[in-house]
Amino acid sequence: MMKTEKEKMLGGELYNAMDPVLYAERSRAKELLYDYNHTRPSEKEIRERILRELLGSTGDDFLIEQPFNCDYGYNIRIGENFYANVGCTILDVAPVTIGDNVMLAPNVNIYTAGHPLDAEIRNSGLEYAYPVNIGNNVWIGGNVTIVPGVTIGANTVIGAGSVVTKDIPANVVAVGNPCRVVRKIPK
Repeated sequence: MMKTEKEKMLGGELYNAMDPVLYAERSRAKELLYDYNHTRPSEKEIRERILRELLGSTGDDFLIEQPFNCDYGYNIRIGENFYANVGCTILDVAPVTIGDNVMLAPNVNIYTAGHPLDAEIRNSGLEYAYPVNIGNNVWIGGNVTIVPGVTIGANTVIGAGSVVTKDIPANVVAVGNPCRVVRKIPK
């Protein structure tokens, strides 16, 4: 039996992002994001309702400041006591799993989508996606970019402006482009 483009996407295989089903799902997310990003800050209940409809799962206590952008929404799972400051973008073509007590500073970008190096394949419209996992008690500084397939361990701090291209272990401070461990955090 042939796989759907969505099955390929979620399986880390090359897939066609312009598939009508995927296009419709992204369009649904954009409609919800438009509503979310145009609510008043005082409309807390409406904002939470929209995010619960958009995201795959949430804890009871979370706040994502506006504006917020994502591709599908349903591939994002956030834990308890999650906070994302303004300008957060999560390209959730593959699952993005975020633990409890995670804080994202302004303009954090989490990307699961990637494009082939081969120009002919890339120009055909095919792309791929790999999941991103962020452990509990993580603080990610402003203007950080996290690329597809990365895991960040629990209790870790990622310094502002970093580009995280490889897994970062638990209990460390990591900074730079590419992001690298600069010291351990005592337990």
